[in-house]
Amino acid sequence: MPIDFHDAANRRTYSGRTADPSWAHAMPGLVDPAGAVVVDVGCGGGTYTRAWHDLGAARVVGVDSSAPILDAARDSHGDLPGVEFHPGDAAATGLPAGAADVVFARALVHHVPDLTAVAREAARLLRPGGTYLVQDRTPEDVALPGSPTHPRGWLFEVFPRLLAVEVARRPTSSAVAEAFRAAGLDDIGSTSLWETRRRYRDREDYLAEVGQRTGRSILHELGDDELGHLVDQLRHRLPEGPLVEADRWTIWTGRSPG
Repeated sequence: MPIDFHDAANRRTYSGRTADPSWAHAMPGLVDPAGAVVVDVGCGGGTYTRAWHDLGAARVVGVDSSAPILDAARDSHGDLPGVEFHPGDAAATGLPAGAADVVFARALVHHVPDLTAVAREAARLLRPGGTYLVQDRTPEDVALPGSPTHPRGWLFEVFPRLLAVEVARRPTSSAVAEAFRAAGLDDIGSTSLWETRRRYRDREDYLAEVGQRTGRSILHELGDDELGHLVDQLRHRLPEGPLVEADRWTIWTGRSPG
């Protein structure tokens, strides 16, 4: 069954990770984070809320609808100056209008039922000339084959039904662009990014995380026995030494008129 983000047992499923330099190097080419006010919608455990702070944003507000996950974000990052966390829905954050230079949503829009409503809320939050950044994977991104540096692709080779679930929930580029246009955003564009998700000490370090379904909502579609089989299959495919996991993402940008 799908992950229950409101279950306290999943409180730290998106915690304990830092944004990789591959992501941090890409962002200044899209927006100027220095001194910016950033709203991180669907912030999860606060990994990217912290990353925007580290890039020089003056204020970063992480928003999430899950109280347990938001509590974990506060525990990990709430003491950073200029960083705060706020409960709210992606389509109704409760934040003031026209105050943000950047609204950011990573790995969020494939979970929302109405892309346009979420884009309209982002547009409401932006000041004139502000930028909406959406980072997610398209059906083409998730269908890439598995490899030692992209083991996610092997999940779908071992359990093809997962690929059908994943493709069905991922937004197409045209759907995201249309939602941006409906929200009144201009200068709409997109780019691809290979982002290193995490660097692991060795194969077993990675497999332990897979076995806990940490940060991988698609694995909640598997039963415990199936998950054990997946871990065994990945063990046979992966080298024993250090592992660097990377995924290809699409990043869409749109700007508030003004």
